[in-house]
Amino acid sequence: MPTYDFDDTVAFVTGAARGQGESHAVNYAKHGADVVITDICENIDTNPYELGTRDELEDTASRIEDEGGNALVLEMDVREEDEVESAVDEALDEFGKIDVLANNAGIFNASDLVEMDEAMWDDMIDTNLKGVWLCSKHVGKHFVDRGDGGKIVSTSSTAGLTGALSSGHYAATKHGVIGLTKTLALELAEYDVNVNAVCPTGVDTRMISGYTEAYGEEMLEEMGEMTGPFNLFGDGGMIESQEISEAYLWLSSDAARYVTGVALPVDAGYTAK
Repeated sequence: MPTYDFDDTVAFVTGAARGQGESHAVNYAKHGADVVITDICENIDTNPYELGTRDELEDTASRIEDEGGNALVLEMDVREEDEVESAVDEALDEFGKIDVLANNAGIFNASDLVEMDEAMWDDMIDTNLKGVWLCSKHVGKHFVDRGDGGKIVSTSSTAGLTGALSSGHYAATKHGVIGLTKTLALELAEYDVNVNAVCPTGVDTRMISGYTEAYGEEMLEEMGEMTGPFNLFGDGGMIESQEISEAYLWLSSDAARYVTGVALPVDAGYTAK
């Protein structure tokens, strides 16, 4: 694996109680960073599986500290601007700066668009798209004021590059994340801020297992009949969070200093099909 140097770096990670967010946070710490970890720590009514808890967020903090990093634990709903602004201010009070924003928080649920409840649509858009904008807005203001660079990495999806059966609202958010990424890359370039997105294939996390439990294996089998296996490598199944963290680390590092405005697929060939 590549060696990264995040000494004297502060990373701000959303959705860090478990899954990909936990993996990103711990990996930043493993390479020297201090990490602000946030999660909603409560459920969303329209989402069919339980979201991250305070205990899980504290477990992430313990793993960060085991790697030698300092962790700031904050409960934050990315849908609420006052909570985002307050969390960014608290992070700046604690560490004096933020160097990397990792926009990972997100939800995933299912309904055909013509049958979808408006509340399900609104919660998805607010969490997966508005939340990325709000965090980028308030950390971005810090980058502008500081004037010496920064990194924003956001999680899109292969669904940001294709359609998504029974999850059109999810696909809309993930396409939107790419639009935000490209626009922020243009607007923040004069401040030496790199802004990029990662587009994972299916990742073996509680999001996917909770989705499967809620809707049944039949839905996944139906999707599989239409699309074939997720990926071209291995058995065609899901990949691990660590693989996405590797992309986050690279895009957050000096090695990617001339990379901005991209949507990087980490999809084991899914979109090549």
